[in-house]
Amino acid sequence: MAEPPPDATRRRWAREQARLRAAVLAQDTEPWQEEPSLAGLRRVGGVDLSYPKGDETRACASLVVLSFPELQVLYEDCRMVAVSTPYVAGFLAFREVPVLVDAVRRLQQEEPALQPQVLLVDGNGLLHPRGFGVACHLGVLTGLPCIGVAKNLLQVDGLVKDELHREQIRSLQREGDTFPLTGSSGRVLGMVLRSSKNSSRPLYISVGHKVCLETAVRVVRSCCRYRIPEPIRQADIRSREYIRKQLCSPLEAASSGPQSPWKPLVGLSCARETRVGSGRQVPACESGFSAMQVASEESDQSSSRPRIGSCAHRAPVLPPTRLPRLPGCALPLVTRKSD
Repeated sequence: MAEPPPDATRRRWAREQARLRAAVLAQDTEPWQEEPSLAGLRRVGGVDLSYPKGDETRACASLVVLSFPELQVLYEDCRMVAVSTPYVAGFLAFREVPVLVDAVRRLQQEEPALQPQVLLVDGNGLLHPRGFGVACHLGVLTGLPCIGVAKNLLQVDGLVKDELHREQIRSLQREGDTFPLTGSSGRVLGMVLRSSKNSSRPLYISVGHKVCLETAVRVVRSCCRYRIPEPIRQADIRSREYIRKQLCSPLEAASSGPQSPWKPLVGLSCARETRVGSGRQVPACESGFSAMQVASEESDQSSSRPRIGSCAHRAPVLPPTRLPRLPGCALPLVTRKSD
């Protein structure tokens, strides 16, 4: 466990959040946002970090870009990264945003035509103790519209998960039902959304950057096949599977360094395949492992297992299934913190 940062570091982080907070745009800024149908929106991105259990010094950073409204994966970048900053509640961005910014910049340099028009972030935006969560931080540093999508309520500005809040959640009877999160200050900090008819557990949507709350909710609703919006869901699936390939595969040695997104992993054979939206041939890894039988779908449909051997930029469409464990693998993943 990393040592917590000194008080002076926390004060410096708080000042940096306040400085960057002034740059947040909490209104629509893009032409595609003006249409109720989101006409003109063609690419949505999702980001995620996954950590091996017992090792919070490294993680798999994942960025995916999906077509919209089809929600087919166009681009994927997964790599292991060093994480030296400890987790501190309210300051998650200082731990995770630098590697996510790097992933966005790689995409902008290598495949600028696939840059997402909006990023969905597993965390909060304005719904934050200082009004500057990880979705705001990533949006300001990349200049991209960002939306915070959290699975749990961050209790700030008088918001509490009490019986009244639970009763409001029970009132969300249909997919797409919402209610606002109004703090003690009178400000609406976010929206609670029932995103799936198959799950009564809601999502907590908040503005990150360059989008208004109403548009943020419309985008998230339009990206949900299951409870978790597909860009975040796919980024999570791929980051977890990448860790399993790196640490659990009997054909591969564990590696703590970053992997090139174009370099096939040891023990995998490469085929050539045209990536969706690219029009050119790129490497697509295929595993030497035999196919594994997957279990039945979980009721929440929030996690699944892709085909073993997908390398970065390889973009298969993944069905919702239970994650089986690889042979000889006993490395569950740490539940990611969000704020």
